[in-house]
Amino acid sequence: MEKKERLYYKRDTEELKKKNIRAHKLVHEFNHCPIEDSAKKKEIINELFGSAGLNPSIEHNFHCDLGYNIHVGDHFYAGYNCTILDMTEVRIGNNCMIGPNVGLYTAGHSIEPKGRNKSGYAVPIIIGDDVWIGGSSVILPGITIGDNSIVAAGSVVTKDVPANTIVAGNPAKILKSI
Repeated sequence: MEKKERLYYKRDTEELKKKNIRAHKLVHEFNHCPIEDSAKKKEIINELFGSAGLNPSIEHNFHCDLGYNIHVGDHFYAGYNCTILDMTEVRIGNNCMIGPNVGLYTAGHSIEPKGRNKSGYAVPIIIGDDVWIGGSSVILPGITIGDNSIVAAGSVVTKDVPANTIVAGNPAKILKSI
């Protein structure tokens, strides 16, 4: 799988603060939307995300950095407490399910302590079609998960996952092909 380029950013710029505030306002509105108001939830997701296919469904307590870097396909589902740190693109295919308490993290920071909290880098995450990510899993920066794959609950994905594969563990390792 291809190597993805790092995007470097400074955390304390006015432009980034404005973009983050915009996303946080929309996320707050989404998380406080009446449970039965699916039309309003879809409207907010369409405004927040860069793109969303048909029938996106995201449970309560969703969080993200910017929103506009998130692109989801048709019939996307995310369980409770989903966090997507989208300092760069996160692309998720059609018919994907994300369990509760899952984190997709494009962002990282320097290992050097001086200035670590003032800047960072981000590497895109790509998730193919028909992927299932089990609850309490973590997907790290730069990861690609191939079509039809399964990430077992509680996994920490540190390397790309080939298509038609089940991975599990910390760090996640291939269990078997589908």
